[in-house]
Amino acid sequence: MRLCSIASGSSGNCLYAANDDTHILIDAGISKKRIEQGLKSFGTEGTDIDALLVTHEHMDHVAGLGVMARKYDVPIYATPGTLEEIQKMENLGKIDPELFREVKEDVKLTIKDLTVNPMKISHDAAQPVGYRIAYGNKKVGICTDLGVYNDYTVECLKGMDALLVEANHDVKMLQVGPYPYYLKQRILGERGHLSNENSGKLLCRILHDKLQAIVLGHLSKENNLPELAYEAVRMEITMGENPYRAEDFRMMVADRSNVSPVINIA
Repeated sequence: MRLCSIASGSSGNCLYAANDDTHILIDAGISKKRIEQGLKSFGTEGTDIDALLVTHEHMDHVAGLGVMARKYDVPIYATPGTLEEIQKMENLGKIDPELFREVKEDVKLTIKDLTVNPMKISHDAAQPVGYRIAYGNKKVGICTDLGVYNDYTVECLKGMDALLVEANHDVKMLQVGPYPYYLKQRILGERGHLSNENSGKLLCRILHDKLQAIVLGHLSKENNLPELAYEAVRMEITMGENPYRAEDFRMMVADRSNVSPVINIA
């Protein structure tokens, strides 16, 4: 099984999860051209994509959705609330309603030989979700755009072989940065985004011996730095109440605009 970030940041998100026979995109918040270039960089074509999972309807997650759907006739999976909002978005162009597939939180669905299990997240969107994707006993978890986590979040993400979790902002950078007050409050709120420190604290509760890779994603361009996110999360893991140190795990920061290394799950 493989996991790769084609782009992950406040300006656009697109992730890829697959095995040899089934290929899934999670979000299409960048242009079709960039998605196609990203896929080609690791030997995959747009025609290979079997499904497009959408986490929520914000533009940095759906900007390329309409074009991808029209060109490749790819089914779009999302919650009813998200699908309703997508159909109102004129800037996505016309999307064939026959391509829409509803998903429900904590109700598993099968896409060829991959099992997908949506999970609730706390974000200021209609009905946002994260996704857990499994092939046999191999599992990856994708969880970004959440203002807070709770025991439910922790339980959902336990036992994953690879994780992509949000480390959106450094609180001090956000507080002194150029954003207006209302936007700062939105990001810091319970339906906003996870800070570097809270990302590390979440990870402390879900680390386990067989976790093969951690990817920190959805970094803000204005309110974070890759090096800052990486070191802050490492510090939380090493100093936190868990039996591990940061160096016990392979950890990387997803590039905001470019394809990150492919994670191959053994």
